[in-house]
Amino acid sequence: MKAEPTHNNDIDNHIDDKICSCLNLDTPKSFFLFAGAGSGKTRSLVEVLRKVRDKDGLRLRRNRQRIAVITYTNAACDEISERLEDDSLFHVVTIHSFAWELIREHQRSIKEWLRINLNNEIDDLEKKQAKGRSGTKAAYDRERKITSKGLRLERLDSVRKFSYNPNGDNRERDSLNHAEVISICASFLTNKPLLKNILVGKFPILLIDESQDTNKKLMNSFFEVQSSESKRFSLGLFGDMMQRIYGDGKEDLGENLPLDWEKPVKKMNHRCPKRIIKLINRIRSEVDNHSQIARHEKEEGVVRFFVVPQDYRDKQKIESNIQQRMAEITNDSLWLDDIDVKTLTLEHHMAASRMGFSGIFNPLYKVDRLKTGLVDGRNSGLQFFIDKILPLVEAKRINDNFAIASVIRKYSPLFEKDNLKHSSNQIEAVRTTKKSVDDLLKLWDDGNDPDLLSILLKVINSNLFDIPENLRIAASTSKEEIENTEEEEDNEEVNPWYEVLSCSFSEIEAYCNYITEKSRYSTHQGVKGLQFPRVMVIIDDNEARGFLFSYQKLFGVKGLSKTDEKNMSEGKETGVDRTRRLFYVLCSRAIKSLAIVVYSENPEQLKKHVIDKEWFDKEEIEIPV
Repeated sequence: MKAEPTHNNDIDNHIDDKICSCLNLDTPKSFFLFAGAGSGKTRSLVEVLRKVRDKDGLRLRRNRQRIAVITYTNAACDEISERLEDDSLFHVVTIHSFAWELIREHQRSIKEWLRINLNNEIDDLEKKQAKGRSGTKAAYDRERKITSKGLRLERLDSVRKFSYNPNGDNRERDSLNHAEVISICASFLTNKPLLKNILVGKFPILLIDESQDTNKKLMNSFFEVQSSESKRFSLGLFGDMMQRIYGDGKEDLGENLPLDWEKPVKKMNHRCPKRIIKLINRIRSEVDNHSQIARHEKEEGVVRFFVVPQDYRDKQKIESNIQQRMAEITNDSLWLDDIDVKTLTLEHHMAASRMGFSGIFNPLYKVDRLKTGLVDGRNSGLQFFIDKILPLVEAKRINDNFAIASVIRKYSPLFEKDNLKHSSNQIEAVRTTKKSVDDLLKLWDDGNDPDLLSILLKVINSNLFDIPENLRIAASTSKEEIENTEEEEDNEEVNPWYEVLSCSFSEIEAYCNYITEKSRYSTHQGVKGLQFPRVMVIIDDNEARGFLFSYQKLFGVKGLSKTDEKNMSEGKETGVDRTRRLFYVLCSRAIKSLAIVVYSENPEQLKKHVIDKEWFDKEEIEIPV
């Protein structure tokens, strides 16, 4: 599909009307909307929902029905809900929340599904263990998983009611994990007519944003529901397969759709300047024939590609120098201000090392069950320090006694009404609490940066705050005692805290700034759907630690592996495919200017490759050292 030369910024307006025609309660149709980077997908989604509300809102409310909108992040949910005036007609949630709400009342079926699934998983692991080589790390990990799953299977009958928090660690014994909730929901929608009827009866319209990254099991189950209930159910998908960056998405989404589906396409990119649109069109030209056009008033924009030798040691210095260079090239002094430049790293580790919170991040990231809460900022242990300790420290720095008192009243069990009511001397209880707070905050006197264990011990001794169980165990029990207990599943999550508690409190502050988006850093994957005036992309395969992406292969410095060649010959996805899509997403975040910084073992070869591909002109590429 070639870009059409036009000065009509409203070229895609008819798309909204086409989608609205699909969402007719009497003659529903389903659709897949191709919406490339910066195409105004969220605006279209909101406008369409408003039109449906005006036309059919009263009818839906009378039938006690709602329109479900599934988005990828909580932030996206909040944005869409706010634009829709928080109207209760619209049920805007993440996929995990939506799945849990569908299955949560089916407790007996959940237990039976878990019993079958755990037995199957144990059988698979035992077969692999029998074939595998003993004494290896893989063998140890399999044995540990067999023991853990067996213990969970034994405890299954004692669980009265399963729980789940879409935003939490879910480490309680009656909790389901994130993957289980998705798998259970997909299974129930496919195999239990009752749940399918509940879904369609409650939500005759289901719209899925970022559908290319929605779990393929659940997507397949939604397709099955739509196929069998097409006369009373409309499934609407918003997405762009070039922006699929997570491995559990449906790879062939958008292909071989039923003939009666609508397939509208948006052509305009409202976000990026012309030079960046030219770049991203070129990047995706090797994948499909979709291309975009710019708004006619958009400026040309600036792109620069910096190639740095892999062995250059002072990365922060060179990245700072590149910011200065971008300020000169663009004549934009805001490139010199870290707050006004969004820096994108491939892995959280890269941001952690640059911001100084690797000590708390790396040990916890090694535990699979803790990863989600860690990168989402909802790890209960770290949240204890962020919610309760950090506000006290910040208040101390500015001598705000009122703020200190507010934290204590909000979180301290010493200030709970029942405790004060039963205190023989309430004034003395208040004085004791104040002394405990003062004693805690003395740890920061004279510019000190106390370690987390010292802070915890102060809190434990004074009972100033309730402490998460894993922190309490790590603070009060020796590592040897923990390692010798039989609760291996729990130990795996407690042991990393021995490393974390030796870290300084300043790491908590740096981590908090990162996960609350107060820092300049984000990950490549974490900025999907976002946009920034000035973007610096940091690409360093050696530092990234991952195996799913390889920019050195994409940029022609390294050859394809045998696995890559095999997958290519079989028409399967390769690491280069994944990396190209991610690179497309990154480049399409910039509103004004874009700097790409690549660390490479062969800068000259890389430079030649990207020029040959016509991604960048010769004068746009610099080797700064």
